[in-house]
Amino acid sequence: MKSYKIVIFIFLIITGLALLSAFFPADGIPIGNVTFRFPSLEKILTRNEAPSENVDDIMSGIDPDLEENLFSGMKDTLNFYHTIVATHPARFYFPNDDIHFFDDLFYEMNHARRSKRVIRVLHYGDSQIEMDRITSDLRIFFQSAFGGGGPGLLPIVQSIPTSSVYQYSSGDFSVYSSYGDGTRSSDKNYGIMARCHRLVGTANFTVTATKNAKLDKRLHHFNKVTLLFNDRSGHFSASLTDKKSRKVFHKNSLNEGVQSFVWQLDTPTTSISMTLSGEADIYGVMVDNGSGVNVDNIPLRGCSGTNFTLISDSILAESYRLADVGLIILQFGGNSIPGINGKKSVEGYKQRVARQIRYLSSIYPNAKILFIGPSDMSVRVDGELQTYPWLPAVNQALKEAANENGAAFWDMYSVMGGHNSMITWVNSGYAGTDYIHFSPSGATKIGTALSNSFSTMVNLYNLQQSMGESKFDEMWSEVAKSSPQK
Repeated sequence: MKSYKIVIFIFLIITGLALLSAFFPADGIPIGNVTFRFPSLEKILTRNEAPSENVDDIMSGIDPDLEENLFSGMKDTLNFYHTIVATHPARFYFPNDDIHFFDDLFYEMNHARRSKRVIRVLHYGDSQIEMDRITSDLRIFFQSAFGGGGPGLLPIVQSIPTSSVYQYSSGDFSVYSSYGDGTRSSDKNYGIMARCHRLVGTANFTVTATKNAKLDKRLHHFNKVTLLFNDRSGHFSASLTDKKSRKVFHKNSLNEGVQSFVWQLDTPTTSISMTLSGEADIYGVMVDNGSGVNVDNIPLRGCSGTNFTLISDSILAESYRLADVGLIILQFGGNSIPGINGKKSVEGYKQRVARQIRYLSSIYPNAKILFIGPSDMSVRVDGELQTYPWLPAVNQALKEAANENGAAFWDMYSVMGGHNSMITWVNSGYAGTDYIHFSPSGATKIGTALSNSFSTMVNLYNLQQSMGESKFDEMWSEVAKSSPQK
C-alpha cells in the first residue's frame, strides 16, 4: 500500500473516533447488564494533571519535632496544642469535643508499672493490619512511653504470618470464627480474637520472638505468659517450657468456664513451647515483658467490623477483664467500600458499625474505643483511576457513628491526603498496585502518624497534670475563644 493511502486511512480512523467521541452518549449505552462507554473528546484532548509523586507533600501527619520547640509562655504552648487538636487532619475527633477523652487511659498507663499491671490495647482491623503492620509501630510507641514489652496477644494457631514472632502448632483443633469462611459456633463462643480454636485431645504450641532492628532487647523479650481459654470439662491442663532455662511449668484447671493460666518466668526469654491437654476453647496466648502496656494485633481478614455482636457478651467481657483491656481500636471500612452504592447503603453501614460500638461499650465500659476510618482506595471510573465515589461519605458516616456513640475517631483518609491520594502512595511505593493495601513502608508511615497523634495527646495530658486540671481547663477555654475553629 502506498504511503499516502496509509496516511488517509489513519486520518479516517482518527476522524471516525473523534466523531464517535463527540456524539457518544455521556451516560453510555446500556445493553443487557453491561453499559458501554466511550471517553469524551474533552477527556481525550485534555491532559490530566498527574498527582504529586511525593507522599510527604500530601500527608498530614503531626510532626513530633514541632513539639520540642520552646514557647515564650504557657499561652503560646496551649495555642500550639489547640491548633492541632482543633484543625489538624491527623487529630483525634472526640465525642462532644472532649479533649479529656484519653485522660483516664493515660492515668492508668502511667501507673501500670507501679501497680504491676499490663494494660492492653486491642487493635482489631481488616487486612491492612495483617503481619503486625501499623500495630507494631503503636506497640513501640506505647511501650517506650509507658513501659512493657513483648509481642503481645497471639492466636494459638497463626493463620497469617506476622513480623513479630515465629509460631508452630499442631494438635486436635477445630476452628470457629465470627467472620470470614470459618465455622460458626452455635453458642457464639469466639473469644477475644473473634475466633477460637477448640481442642479435644492434645496439642503443642511454640512461639519465638523475632529480632527486630527497631526494638531494643526489652521490647521483644518476654517474661510473662498468659493463656486465655474456656475449660469445657473441668479437666484442662497445660505445661509451659522455657527454652532458655529448660524449666517446665505445669498448671491444671479444676473448673469449667472462661479463665487464664499465668506463668511468670524468672528471667526474660524469647522462646517458649506449650503442651495442652483436655477439652477447651483456646482464645489466645499473651506474651509480655514486665509491667506497662502491650498492643495486640488482631487482623480479621475480609471483615467490615460488624461481627462483634456475634460474640457472646459474657465470654467477651470476661476475656477483656482477664486481659485488662484499656483501649479497643477498630480499624475497618475498606471491605465495605466496594459494595456501597448510595446514601441508603452508607446509612446502613453506619448503623451497623454504631451497633458494634454500643455493644462493646455496654459489655466492657472500662475500655475506651477508637475507630480508625478507611484509607483512600482507587477504582477505575470511565477508565480513570480515582477515589471510590462513596468513600468520603462512608468516612464521614463512620466519624459520626463513632462520636455519636462515645468513641473517638482518627481520619486515615485525610491523613493520607484525601481524594486520589492513594495514587500518589502507589506511585511512591507506599501502597500496592491493587490501590487498596499499603506496602510495609506505607504501613509504617501510617503507624508512625498514628503514634505521633497519640504522642501529642500524651504530651497534652502531661501538661495538664503539671498545671492542674482546673487551671488547665480555664486557660484552654480562653485559648479556644481566640483559636481557629474546626
